[in-house]
Amino acid sequence: MGIDFLAYGYAALVATGGVVGYAKAGSTASLGVGILFGAVLAYGAYQSSQNPSNYLVGLGASALLAGVMGNRYYHSGKFMPAGMIAAVSTAMVLRYVVRSFAIKQQ
Repeated sequence: MGIDFLAYGYAALVATGGVVGYAKAGSTASLGVGILFGAVLAYGAYQSSQNPSNYLVGLGASALLAGVMGNRYYHSGKFMPAGMIAAVSTAMVLRYVVRSFAIKQQ
């Protein structure tokens, strides 16, 4: 399969979002959660790069982020950053679900 560049890019996006949240607003919560989720997503990307059947860590973290950030977007109405992360996280959840069906078909 090779390296899952898309999943690594998503992990970097989430971690970078935490750093930007800290830089712009001084939010240590954004920094901590962004780095934490970025690391978990990077681990999930590593796992799925090693074996495409190991997508559960990435799927779980993406689903959790999609739910939390989707809720924040719903209540705030602000696309940046909550709406963007919710949209990208939802896309990654769909990608992992499609991947799981493709793996099961083999």
